[in-house]
Amino acid sequence: MSTSGVQRHTEPVDVHLILRREAGGGAEVLLSRRTGAVYAAGLWHLPSGHLDGPHEDVAQALVREAREETGVVIDPGDVRAVVTVHHRSPSGHARVGIFFEVRRWEGVPRIQEPQVCDAMDWFRLDDPLPGPMVAYCRAGLDAYRSGARLAVHFQQPCDAIAYVPEQDRLRLIPAAGPSPEWGDPEPRVRRFAEQAVGRIARWVDASWVRGGSRVWRVRGTTGGTWYVKVHQNERFHEREVGAYRTWVLGLGAAAPRLVAADSRLRAVVVTAVPGRPLHGSVHPPEEQMGLFRRIGALAVAIHHSAPAQPAPAGGDVRLGEVERHLSGARSHLGPGDEDFLRCLAKRADQVPALEHVPTHGDFQLRNLLCAEDGSLAVIDFERSEPGPAIRDLVRLSDAWNGRPDLHDAFLVGYGRKLTPAEEERLAVEAALDALSGIQYGAAHGDPELIERGRRTLARLRTDQHQ
Repeated sequence: MSTSGVQRHTEPVDVHLILRREAGGGAEVLLSRRTGAVYAAGLWHLPSGHLDGPHEDVAQALVREAREETGVVIDPGDVRAVVTVHHRSPSGHARVGIFFEVRRWEGVPRIQEPQVCDAMDWFRLDDPLPGPMVAYCRAGLDAYRSGARLAVHFQQPCDAIAYVPEQDRLRLIPAAGPSPEWGDPEPRVRRFAEQAVGRIARWVDASWVRGGSRVWRVRGTTGGTWYVKVHQNERFHEREVGAYRTWVLGLGAAAPRLVAADSRLRAVVVTAVPGRPLHGSVHPPEEQMGLFRRIGALAVAIHHSAPAQPAPAGGDVRLGEVERHLSGARSHLGPGDEDFLRCLAKRADQVPALEHVPTHGDFQLRNLLCAEDGSLAVIDFERSEPGPAIRDLVRLSDAWNGRPDLHDAFLVGYGRKLTPAEEERLAVEAALDALSGIQYGAAHGDPELIERGRRTLARLRTDQHQ
């Protein structure tokens, strides 16, 4: 009794066995189907039960229930606590369930109580779990697959005993402290992503090392992999979403697909495409040439994904950026670089305007993925905007610097050589990009960007004197 004379609220405790084994296709869990005059007859459930009394602790109860229901013998030292679920059934009765994982035991699981169990089998954890299943059991397994330690599953009076996706009441309670597997997406971002693809089992930080990148690779509790991205600003968000909804669709399997977007969060969920970034990969010379031919074919697919448009009035070269970037990059420029940049900017006025096509805007090896079958895909469209096609060759050209064979292989895949006007404009765009990179690197302490910009300027100046 409490000091107020009111009976304290008490709730029963039950234990649930996640007997787990590793099979050729992945992790599997043992489930049994209830039958007879028992609660939830006909539904799949984990082996489970109640404590027999105050003389029995939860680990002892689990070992006993496992032996009574499945015949397996478990050493208490092999019992691992994984998640606790505070549950309320549709009838309004509440209980606390403690779910335990066991990966080592003796014996072969078999039906020991046929009067209350008519089936028992192993099921893949990553696959859709069998149905119908007790909603309480499904909540515990989903929490377990999500890596949670505590969850609440309070059903409503009108809910079914069996799991129904539309009546999913599971609420995961975050643990204290950082979790390397989950990264640190905001709760709002987590809710947005799970509304789009269902409950997420794992968040893995996949952010780029610079520029405030916030990207996570996520895995659903029932399988499936997606990427969740929060953009740095509204402009990046609008450009990437706009690209996904228009010209990217024409790339087919060579690009992800947009699943959901939220302009308030500046967040997107996109599908995952197979492959590894080409940046840093090593290939024999002949294989490299084949890759660059395919890169050329992918580039032309981007540039032909929508009809070309005339260049806007006033030109399409961002010459006004030169003075702004020079003020922040000047101390890192080599002798003669500033004069070269000013001269190049003036010469650009005489270059004929180029028609505008869809451009990726950051077409370089780190945004190109190569799958095991050799197919290529392109990712990351936040810098996409209409512009001259050669805009996409600016950063890629650093990859064939000193390798004319790779440059030629790219043009074979691209299907044509560049026109003299495109060659001239490419030099201008490359110089502007190099200057911008030096300025950004200086402002953000990124020596790699500074060095890449200086290397590009040195190459352009050498080409000019040849």
